[in-house]
Amino acid sequence: MKTLFLKPSGLKPTIQDQPLPSLAACLVMDLLGYASYAIPILGELLDLAWAPISALIYLKMFGFKKGLFGGMFNFVEEILPGLDFIPTFTITWCIYYFKRKKENFQLQTIR
Repeated sequence: MKTLFLKPSGLKPTIQDQPLPSLAACLVMDLLGYASYAIPILGELLDLAWAPISALIYLKMFGFKKGLFGGMFNFVEEILPGLDFIPTFTITWCIYYFKRKKENFQLQTIR
């Protein structure tokens, strides 16, 4: 039987309230960003188009508040040459995932 817990209106939402994108989608997005290395000179030119698209997708996947900073970081990472190897989407997914695990553990110990 599921129990529904109501939050008092003064409490801020927890990370549990935000949907987590799938790890597979994050890996695919990182691989798409990394794919520009396959085409030596043209790849960096393609990054000029890919950087804003990637930043907008990041913003949509991770929400506005945290996604705005991460989207800007993702944009800079994609637009600067040589930084495409950073798996921004996957790192963010791991941070969210382990924060959820930590919150779940803390909630279980409080009950």
